[in-house]
Amino acid sequence: MAVTIHNALPSLNALKSKSIIRNRPESRRVSANSVRCCQVATSDKQSITVSNGNDSLEICRVLNGMWQTSGGWGRIDRDDAVDAMLRYADAGLTTFDMADHYGPAEDLYGIFINRVRRERPPEFLDKVRGLTKWVPPPVKMTSSIVRESIDVSRRRMDVPCLDMLQFHWWDYSNPGYLDALNHLTDLKEEGKIKTVALTNFDTERLRIILENGIPVVSNQVQHSVVDMRPQQKMAELCQLTGVKLITYGTVMGGLLSEKFLDTNLSIPFAGPPLNTPSLQKYKRMVDAWGGWSQFQVLLQTLKRIASKHGVSIPVVAVRYILDQPAVAGSMIGVRLGLAEHIQDTNAIFMLSLDEDDVNSIQEVTKKGKDLLGVIGDCGDEYRR
Repeated sequence: MAVTIHNALPSLNALKSKSIIRNRPESRRVSANSVRCCQVATSDKQSITVSNGNDSLEICRVLNGMWQTSGGWGRIDRDDAVDAMLRYADAGLTTFDMADHYGPAEDLYGIFINRVRRERPPEFLDKVRGLTKWVPPPVKMTSSIVRESIDVSRRRMDVPCLDMLQFHWWDYSNPGYLDALNHLTDLKEEGKIKTVALTNFDTERLRIILENGIPVVSNQVQHSVVDMRPQQKMAELCQLTGVKLITYGTVMGGLLSEKFLDTNLSIPFAGPPLNTPSLQKYKRMVDAWGGWSQFQVLLQTLKRIASKHGVSIPVVAVRYILDQPAVAGSMIGVRLGLAEHIQDTNAIFMLSLDEDDVNSIQEVTKKGKDLLGVIGDCGDEYRR
């Protein structure tokens, strides 16, 4: 039996008294048919469809993250980057994730998609997905501001309709995020956005958004074997409502790899340099979780499992998160034209972790600190 949002989330009525709620027109109110999303895995294990009512989008379960084009990971050559995007797509890794503030990411996608149109058959084009994010300042969200911002992404990506628009909001004390999402839903109904989604929203705000009848299909959040916060609160709500999780930080910028196994970063120049924004960001997460010594125990455990299956540490790390409740897909950053991990990525789809593997990982991770208590819920690290 389908479960409506009102039956599944009895605490929503209590939240109304604490939150500013804007009612949508009756046609957009929450119902079992309009808000309940579904997740259907295709036979090749690589793709999954997230849907909400008449909205649906098939994505690759491992997404190519393009934060690395924004600077700090090495100089990106435009032509080399687009060539690399084609190689990823040709290998079946057809979903690219970007944002309005990721440097030239949207522009690179526009060049790439035009090459796909010219150089690949129509059925190949149909499989390519471009997911972007809009991260506005927390100002008054008028229809014109939202429309103009989305039109910029559409022009840069050279598409009439964005496959997915993932929305971020900095300040929950400003309820303008509801206005923005209502305007984004209007643009979806006009055919300028195929699916509306969120990024870095916490569980409470996701409840409020759903209560307002806004048909989001997913929430992109930080999630790794170190950062299991999404499984503590967010996943339960997602399972009740059908909203799915797309995860980033799943290989922690490369920390979850053989490169950092058996290293001691407390000695200057003794280990690999933390020379990218992502490595520096996720090293801070390691420190909050339990420190470098405890992290080495985790890496050693992952390495034993990886060796058992003939794969690498990152493959095990991503597979473990893909197997978590409510997770539709996980992000792996791509340094386009500088480095590639196509073979490793495709190995993720072939790996099945057994009960012993899962128990071994959980035995280590439970010794780390509770990051929900240390940092807060999903996305709270951006609002501290």
